[in-house]
Amino acid sequence: PTQGGRSAFSVLLFQDLAVIPMLALLPLLTHGASDHAVARSSHSTTWVEGLPGWAAALMVAAAVAAIVVGGRLVIRPAFRFIAKARVPEIFTAAALLLVIGIAILMTRVGLSPALGTFLAGVVLATSEYRHELEGDIEPFKGLLLGLFFIAVGASIDFGQILEQPGLIGALVVGLILVKFIILVVLGRFFGLGHDQNLLFSFALAQAGEFAFVLFSFATQQGVLALDVTTPLVAVVALTMALTPLLMLVNERLVQPRFGTRERAQGEPDAVDETNPVIIAGYGRMGTIIGRLLRVAGVGATVLEVDSDQVDLLRKLGHKVFYGDASRLDLLRAAGAEGARVLVIAFDDPEKILELAETARKHFPHLVIYCRAVGRTHAYELVEAGFDRVYRETLDTSLRIGGDVISELGIPAFEALRRVRRFRRHDEAALRELSGQREDATMYMHLVRQQTAALEQALSSDLEEMGSELDAAWDSTSLREEAADSG
Repeated sequence: PTQGGRSAFSVLLFQDLAVIPMLALLPLLTHGASDHAVARSSHSTTWVEGLPGWAAALMVAAAVAAIVVGGRLVIRPAFRFIAKARVPEIFTAAALLLVIGIAILMTRVGLSPALGTFLAGVVLATSEYRHELEGDIEPFKGLLLGLFFIAVGASIDFGQILEQPGLIGALVVGLILVKFIILVVLGRFFGLGHDQNLLFSFALAQAGEFAFVLFSFATQQGVLALDVTTPLVAVVALTMALTPLLMLVNERLVQPRFGTRERAQGEPDAVDETNPVIIAGYGRMGTIIGRLLRVAGVGATVLEVDSDQVDLLRKLGHKVFYGDASRLDLLRAAGAEGARVLVIAFDDPEKILELAETARKHFPHLVIYCRAVGRTHAYELVEAGFDRVYRETLDTSLRIGGDVISELGIPAFEALRRVRRFRRHDEAALRELSGQREDATMYMHLVRQQTAALEQALSSDLEEMGSELDAAWDSTSLREEAADSG
């Protein structure tokens, strides 16, 4: 994804999250609409109707908090239990039941079921089974997305648009222009390049879909009158409908004048070879692995998603196939069914975990070697059941530390032994601590224990081996002795 696309996605997610506190605070604005609320209380259909504004706001906040907290304390253990059954249908049914249940709860507190499904998605996204769930509910995505846009179209009052075309048109143009200017300023402030800033601004110039939720709830609570929200709903829907046209304007008219700095992504290459090893990602780590395998006479099929990197590597004589290795069809085309080893060497933590889980699910015979981008990412991989995890900075850090120890006068073999002992201890600690991160107190206690145990082990190791034996393995001392004897 481009920088502008990533920024747009971040803002969209923030907009959706911002709806939650807005909905919680809206009932506090019903001060002037108390009579309206009382009039509806005799035929209340939700838990908040007839309540004072502060009580309704408290009810909404409590419902949202219950969903978030319950998702961590109840839903995640429940999905772990369901996963042990190894029946995909039950897994899918449980996810859909969760979504429907939360949507119903939101309607009972006077909110939109759309917000409920959004919160259900947030809960599911915090689960370690999120990639599995994403694949299982994929068949429902297109259907539900279509229903959403049908509902958006049905909510437009075309009669009012025809009655007030000037007002509706002015509001649409004004909203797009004001939001576009604000986005351009924000993009420049946060350092987006000119072309990426335009992409970012055009992509977000429309109103968000949760505006429908806000207007509906505001009308229900008596904060806004129906004759005010009806044209606003039409304005929001029209700005959303104009978004593809705005993107075409940006792509066909605006971007060609300024140039695009990021190359458009094309179709993946057709892979015409099969090898025992597949390397996903051929950056600074993957290239070293690939070169070593080639020198050793081991064939490897290399997949790389960065088209600029692919062009550079081909100029340097490397055979690299362009494509996203996390795609199941490309992985199968690369010969995953006949390969023995998959090395995941790119630097996107989410993509690494996604590819590893996809490969394990569809090609269980593959031995998967995972690059870990930091210790936290290594914990995630270990907790997901992958035991061949390699932190990208560990070897370099240990090598530097060993060289520093030797530089200070400690014999080379003793320094090497300490490095190896440290590695074994740290790898064991990684697996022991991986399941304790949720309990911060216990985690810190275990870290202190592991640190003390390592220091004690290195001290006892020093006492067991004599310096004279170490010196026999010290290449530096051997060279000095040879020079003296010469």
